[in-house]
Order: sequence, then C-alpha cells, then structure tokens
Amino acid sequence: MNSILLNLPSEVEAARLILRAPSYSGDGEAVNKAIKDSIHELRQWLPFAQEIPTLEETEISLREAHIKFLERESFRFLIFHKDSQKFIGTASLQSVDWEVRKCEIGYWIHTKFSSNGYITEAVKTLMEYGINELGFNRLEIRCESANLPSRAIPEKLGFKLEGILANEDLSADGKNLTDTCIYAVTQKRRF
Repeated sequence: MNSILLNLPSEVEAARLILRAPSYSGDGEAVNKAIKDSIHELRQWLPFAQEIPTLEETEISLREAHIKFLERESFRFLIFHKDSQKFIGTASLQSVDWEVRKCEIGYWIHTKFSSNGYITEAVKTLMEYGINELGFNRLEIRCESANLPSRAIPEKLGFKLEGILANEDLSADGKNLTDTCIYAVTQKRRF
C-alpha cells in the first residue's frame, strides 16, 4: 500500500499529554518561545538550536512539518500538557523508510518541564503509534553518547543499545567529533 493512503490520527493521547501534529498555522509562537527559553540546554545537543530562530522561521518549520505529516514522510508531534494545555516539547518519527518500515525517534523538551517524565511518556506513546498505527518493524533512537538525559529515555523504555559508533558525527556546533549511541526496538517483520 502506498503510505499516502494511510488514515492516521494526527492527535494521540497519553496519560498526561496530548501529542498532535503541527497545525497549518498558529503553533509557531509557543514553539519559538520554548526554544528561546531553553536555548542554553538545547544548543549543546541540537544543530537547529545554535541560533534562536525567528518566529517566522519557526512557523515555516512547523508548516513544513505539517506538509511532511500529510505526505507521510515524517511525523512531528507537538507535546501539550493535557490539563494546562501548555506546550512542553516535540517528539518525532523521522528518517522514515517505508520499504524496510523503520524510522528514528527524535525529541526535545522545554527546559522548565524537564525531569517530570514527560518525554519518556511521549516517546512511549510514539513507539506504540509507530508499531500499531504505522506498522514499523524497527524504531531507533540515536543520540550523542555524552547526552545522558537523552540516553535515559530509550533505556527506561526497553530499547536495546545496539552499539556506540565512535567519531560518527559532529557535535551540534560542528566543532568536535562525537560518538553516537544507537538504541532500537524491533518487531517481527511485516510486509
């Protein structure tokens, strides 16, 4: 089946969270503010956070994510607290390979919401979405070996550390070589 024909929910509910695909407009302000508020923590690990984006750049990124969701190329979800409706962060199913039926999970959190288990809950929800809704055989989480908070997520969720690739990538600022951890969860092969 062509992936464009998949009827997928654009909103998923977790115990404390709502994960929803970016709308075509209007999400930029909350996401941009979260990036600004969290830039010191995000800058260390994420290439997109080397500079604070303008509101327009954030809105463009979210609209592009909306289009990619519709085209079934990647699935970015904005994370909102169910009770307060506050924006918490993002979690994505990205680098989708429909032939093998695999993808990577990426995530970041607004600093003021960290250490509450929200990202773990969001990633668990996306893991289930990827397996149950999308039929993925393999879900990966890749992160820099020194990023211990990011590594804790797949370890808590039962992903297997398949290896650490030495000098595999550049640091977020592009100045140093880094080692990359590859965690994965796999399912029986489906076609």
